[in-house]
Amino acid sequence: MGEPLGDQDKYVGMWVTADGRIRHELLPGGRYDEARGGQQSAYQGRYWLEGDHIEYVDDSGFTADGEFRSNVLYHAGMILYPER
Repeated sequence: MGEPLGDQDKYVGMWVTADGRIRHELLPGGRYDEARGGQQSAYQGRYWLEGDHIEYVDDSGFTADGEFRSNVLYHAGMILYPER
């Protein structure tokens, strides 16, 4: 597994799908909290960055990844935008 890099907090903040159903909060220090629909904290775990690539491991051990391109997060078939 990767280790946090110097730019670990580069994308900290709330990322949401266009319909607002998925809310993915990247927290400082490499933790995340994802809400789905009305379910708060549906998934929680840690993340780390390798450039603009992001790797996730949730607290149950499930892994996923994604990529930031032009300030958009492409993750597990979803497209998330920074919350304004």
